[in-house]
Amino acid sequence: MAENQIPVYLFTGFLEGGKTKFIQETLEDKRFNKGEPTLLLVCEEGLEEYAPEQFSGHRVKLKAVEDEEDLNPENLTKWLAQAEAERVLVEYNGMWMLDSLYNALPEGWLVAQEFMFADATTFLSYNANMRQLTYDKLKSAELVVFNRFKPEMDKMDFHKIVRAASRRADIAYEAADGNVVYDDIVDPLPFDINAPIVEVGDRDYALWYRDVAEEPKKYAGKTVRVKARCAVNRGIPRGWRVLGRHVMTCCEADIAFHAFVCDFSAVEDGESDGWYVVTAKMEYKFHRSYGRRGPVLTALSAESCEAPDPSVATFY
Repeated sequence: MAENQIPVYLFTGFLEGGKTKFIQETLEDKRFNKGEPTLLLVCEEGLEEYAPEQFSGHRVKLKAVEDEEDLNPENLTKWLAQAEAERVLVEYNGMWMLDSLYNALPEGWLVAQEFMFADATTFLSYNANMRQLTYDKLKSAELVVFNRFKPEMDKMDFHKIVRAASRRADIAYEAADGNVVYDDIVDPLPFDINAPIVEVGDRDYALWYRDVAEEPKKYAGKTVRVKARCAVNRGIPRGWRVLGRHVMTCCEADIAFHAFVCDFSAVEDGESDGWYVVTAKMEYKFHRSYGRRGPVLTALSAESCEAPDPSVATFY
């Protein structure tokens, strides 16, 4: 990692999900902890406590963070200096939104890995009653671990919830005896990405958008047909539109417009804001609206249409 960059290892999930146990075992492992000066931020207090005397090497400083408001660049920088640390582990409070941490990271702090832990016996209830918090912890995790997983539990119930938030996360099911089974359920996309024209059904927009956002290079050179709302947006060139739909990722409070930029200059210019069935060529290149490389569409045809019912796309 480049000089002056601080790797952050982030452990999320709800109480009794197994975060403390996993972090304890990680810091006892000489392959991970060879005595590097480490700051461990503990943002919630569970039943299990740390045993620092068992850590491999003895250069780990624990810091309890009791209030979400204490997460700010000034405090994080101060705590790092006090610990004289070169890396940071965070046991995050499951009731805090992740943006509180991400927005507080000082310059040079980079999340190297993010893991989410959950008690399988309570996870479905958490998801039903606190969907926004659950989704928040799943959306960027590299690995999701379901502890206390019982043989009679249906993996698909858990799999679908994770996949609604992320198609990239690995999923592990750990039994009470410590036996771990990794999820191997295949998730075929509901549209044929290898077809001459990728036909995106009305109910599949959210899945298509997320797949493009996660793997934009995969769609470079593809032709797609999709029903979406086209609108003129400030800051994009004349003849261009934003092409997208409102998507509900987890609950009504989390509805947002998810769109890509689209060059409409080659097709008839219709209403500035309306619904169209658009056939477009997709590329992966720089566009100033993104400020970086991203999915860029060029409309080949656009037919005015009625809004889909429902107009808000979901992950089913």
